Amino acid sequence: MKRQKRFEELENRPIHEDGFVREWPDEGLVAMMGPNDPKPSIKIENGIVTELDEKKRADFDLIDLYIAKYGIKLENAEKVMKMDSTKIANMLVDPNVPRKDIVEITTAMTPAKAEEVISKLNFGEMIMATQKMRPRRTPATQCHVTNIRNNPVQIAADAADAALRGFPEQETTTAVARYAPLNAIALMVGAQTGRPGVLTQCSVEEAMELSLGMRGFTGYAETISVYGTDRVFTDGDDTPWSKEFLASCYASRGLKMRFTSGSGSEAMMGYTEGKSMLYLESRCIFITKASGVQGLQNGGVSCIGIPGAVPSGIRSVMGENLLCMMLDLECASGNDQAFSHSDIRRTERLLGQFIAGTDYVSSGYSSTPNYDNTFAGSNTDAMDYDDYYIMERDLMINGGIHPVSEEEVIKGRNKAAKALQAVFEELGLPKITDEEVEAATYANTSKDMPDRNMVEDMKSAQELLDRGITAVDIIKALYNRGYKDVAEAVLNLQKQKVCGDFLQTSSIFDKDWNIISAVNNANDYQGPGTGYRLDEDTEEWERIKNVPFAIDPGNMKF
Repeated sequence: MKRQKRFEELENRPIHEDGFVREWPDEGLVAMMGPNDPKPSIKIENGIVTELDEKKRADFDLIDLYIAKYGIKLENAEKVMKMDSTKIANMLVDPNVPRKDIVEITTAMTPAKAEEVISKLNFGEMIMATQKMRPRRTPATQCHVTNIRNNPVQIAADAADAALRGFPEQETTTAVARYAPLNAIALMVGAQTGRPGVLTQCSVEEAMELSLGMRGFTGYAETISVYGTDRVFTDGDDTPWSKEFLASCYASRGLKMRFTSGSGSEAMMGYTEGKSMLYLESRCIFITKASGVQGLQNGGVSCIGIPGAVPSGIRSVMGENLLCMMLDLECASGNDQAFSHSDIRRTERLLGQFIAGTDYVSSGYSSTPNYDNTFAGSNTDAMDYDDYYIMERDLMINGGIHPVSEEEVIKGRNKAAKALQAVFEELGLPKITDEEVEAATYANTSKDMPDRNMVEDMKSAQELLDRGITAVDIIKALYNRGYKDVAEAVLNLQKQKVCGDFLQTSSIFDKDWNIISAVNNANDYQGPGTGYRLDEDTEEWERIKNVPFAIDPGNMKF
C-alpha cells in the first residue's frame, strides 16, 4: 500500500518506541474497575469480619485475613460502606472538607470500595484531591545516587551534589551486590558533607539492607515489597506477617522504613487472578496500613511500563498514590523508573504529582545521567535539572529541589571526595588517589573516572563487615582527619536513631536536624489561601526564581 507521508513520519517519532496493549482483563491488563473485580461489601459479626468484598470468611486468602484483622477501622466500616462512592469522591475534591474528616472515612473502607471511589475521579480531580490528602504540608522529593562501576568516590561526590540541590532523601544500590557496604558508607559521608540531615539508604537484599542499617551506614529503607495476590506474595517466601516482622526490626533499631508496591507487579509475575491493577494495588496499600508502617513507595515504580501500556494507566497510577494518602500513609509517589522514549510523555507521567505536591514527588529522581543509574534509569535524571527548575519557576511550585551555583557544587563535591578518601585511609580500605578525588569533583558520569581495582574493593567490603566496622568508626575516622563538621553530622544521624522521633509519617530533617513530618507539619490545605504556598517560604522561592542562567536586565548594556 502506498503510504501517506505524514503517517510515515509520525511512526518514526519516539512515542512509537513505547509499548501499548489493548485491555485483557482476564490476565490483569486493565487499569481499574475490571469486570472481574469484586463489588465492595463487608459484614461484621461479634467484631469479626465474616465477608470482605463479596468473599466469605471461609474463602479468605492470607491477604484477606490480614486486611480484615488489621487493615480496616471496623467500628465505622459498615456505615462507610453504605455511603455513595461518588459522594466520597466529591468530599476528596471539596476544599471545604478537611483532610482529617476524609481520613476517618477512607480508613474504614475495604479495598474494593477504595478502588470504586478512586474510579469516580478524573485526572484533574485526582490532582486537587492529592493536594489536600498528602500527609506532610511541605512537599519534597527523593533521588538515586548510583554509577555502573560502583565507584564510591563518585557516589560521595554525587551525594554531596544532590544534597546541595535540596534532596532530603537519597538512595543507592549496587551493580555488584558485594559493593553494598562501600556504597552505603560513601553515600552517607557524601550526603552529610553536602547538607547535614539528609537521610540515605542502600537498596539490596533484605538481610544485608537491615545489617547495613544496624551498623549505622543507612538511615532508612523502602524496598520491602508487598503484593496483591497470594501466589506472588508466597513465591517470594513471604507473607504479610513476615513483612510486618521485618518492618518492626527496622523500627526497633531506629530506622525509618516504607514498604514498596506498584500497579503492574502481579501482571508482570503472571498471577493477577483476573483482577485489575488498581484493585490489587489497593490490597497492597491496605497491607501496608495493616502492618503499621509509616509509608509506602508506590506509583508503578519498577513496573510502570505495564500500567503505562494500557488505557487510563497513568491516571490509575496517580489514583494509587492518592489512595495511599487516603489511608494516611506517607507516599513516595513513583516517577521513578524510566518508561517512555517520549519527552512529552515523561513529563505527563510526572505532572500530576508535581503540580499537586506529594511527600516525595519522585521516589527516585536520578541525580546522575541515566547512563549511570543502576536502578534501570529514571523518569527524570541529572540532565533534566534545569528543565525541572524552570517548571518550578514557571508554575511557582516547590518540586523538592532548587538551583545551585557551579562553584558551590565543585566545592561540595571536592570536600565529599576528600572526606571519603580520609575514611578509606583511616580504616585501611583500598586507597583513593588524589587523581580520583579530582576526577570525582568534576565528573559527569563514571566515564570520567579512573578505573579502580574492583576485586580489591569487593574483598575489602567483606573484610569491613567481618571486622565489625560501624558508623562509630566512620565518625572517628572523619574526626581524626579534620572533617569534624562531617563527623558531627554522621554522629547526629546516629543520635536521631536512638531517640526515634523521625519514625513518624512523612518525616525528613532540615539542615539543623529539625524534624518536618505529618505530626508537626500537617497538611492543612482547604482551598485558596491555605496549605503550603511557595510565596510564604521566601528563601526557597528566591532560590527557585533566581536560576543562575537568568539574565539580570539591570546589568544589560545597550
